[in-house]
Amino acid sequence: MNIIQVASEAVPFAKTGGLADVVGALPKYFTQHKHQVTLFLPLYKQVKESVSELITTGTRIKVPIGGQTHTGVIWEAKIPDSSVKVFLLQHDEFFHRDNLYGTPDGDYPDNAARFIFLSRGVLEAIPALKLEADVIHCHDWQSALIPVYLKTLYRPKKELRSLKTLFTVHNLAYQGLFKKEAMALTGLDPSLYNSKQLEFWDKVNFIKGGLVFADLLSTVSQRYAEEIQTEEFGCGLEGVLSERAAELSGIINGIDYSDWDPQVDRFIPAQYSMDDLSGKAECKKLLQQSQGLSPKDVPLLGIVSRLAEQKGLDILVEIFDELMELDLQFILLGTGEEKYHKLLEEKAKKYKDKVVMNITFDNQLAHQITAGADMILLPSRYEPCGLNQLYALKYGSVPVVRETGGLADTIIDYSPDGLKKKESTGFSFKEYKGSAFLDALKRAVEVYQDKKTWRSLMKIGMAQDWSWNRSAREYLKLYDKLLENDF
Repeated sequence: MNIIQVASEAVPFAKTGGLADVVGALPKYFTQHKHQVTLFLPLYKQVKESVSELITTGTRIKVPIGGQTHTGVIWEAKIPDSSVKVFLLQHDEFFHRDNLYGTPDGDYPDNAARFIFLSRGVLEAIPALKLEADVIHCHDWQSALIPVYLKTLYRPKKELRSLKTLFTVHNLAYQGLFKKEAMALTGLDPSLYNSKQLEFWDKVNFIKGGLVFADLLSTVSQRYAEEIQTEEFGCGLEGVLSERAAELSGIINGIDYSDWDPQVDRFIPAQYSMDDLSGKAECKKLLQQSQGLSPKDVPLLGIVSRLAEQKGLDILVEIFDELMELDLQFILLGTGEEKYHKLLEEKAKKYKDKVVMNITFDNQLAHQITAGADMILLPSRYEPCGLNQLYALKYGSVPVVRETGGLADTIIDYSPDGLKKKESTGFSFKEYKGSAFLDALKRAVEVYQDKKTWRSLMKIGMAQDWSWNRSAREYLKLYDKLLENDF
């Protein structure tokens, strides 16, 4: 099978969030199943500056946007340690910028044109590069117009006529919403601007296009697939998703154990396994010392997160003073909304003997916190999948999570009976309230005092398999379904 993946980011080329981890890892596992995989990305400024193995294909494409024709150049690279070809679309006017989607002041005002260029550019590049393709798998709003184009403007192109589409939603809150004038930029028939297709409350909605026109749909956990069909989580698109429920699947993201495994992790000071946990104790001690905390035996709580309300930062701040009444330590790593930067830095000053706030992104420190913490906290308001709880399990750092989306699908709340059956993997709470979060943390801190029970809980988590192999098999089933049916 010949599979094309299209996304706006992928590790190690460009990253702002979990989407990049998924798109950078998933293709490698398809090649292990003997499939041919090609990935398309924009050629951002940071890719030019950091990827030394880029070579130009010499192939140029012309992409109409509004009344102008934009010329792009196609470059080639590979996902490291794989045979996966990566084609990167160069158009410096759109992509030679310091950030992927915008600045701290907001999104780039021409994002509609930028990602119309990506979507149409890929469809121009496939025949230009003479690529064979059976399935095109599009990720999030930045590539959501591809299924629309294939069913309309590009339908006459014989090289693309048999292409089947899977569209994956990683986070429905980010939809690609633009003023209705952006419809003219797409080149699509204006009749598609209606409430059943591309119009959404007097705006053009890119992700809606993908949801309506793709042959099959998926999202990144079964619980999230159910949640986005409700008013609470559907972001106004619950009706569209309910109508397409039969074509919607939920597949939990995997993690790449070549990067996230304490037995091989090059970023942590001591490696360890579930059979020999001595290295974890060393990781905790050295993390405490490097962060200016006293190296003592109290629960060390860690958060590695984007600092936004979606991630539960509002209820964390709400309970923080009460949490600090417990005998524990707290380390945070992340960046995000300025108001949380300020609030968290104030808490760090107030509790400087037991709290450290790292308002930055540091990949090495992310690994060190995951390895050194006793608990990793994910109190999200909503969480399509979540990866940090899966990393935490592998590192024996017990997750404390809100029961939503992928967190609910991957973490089973602690109980003595669940521990006996080797089912419990962490602590969870249902209501999105600070009090419920605090109760879960108090339960976790209490269980931590029983070292035998805590060690058993750690080992149950470390024994879990959340590798990409299982997820890749599920995606391949969807690809097979696409090829077996006439959509």
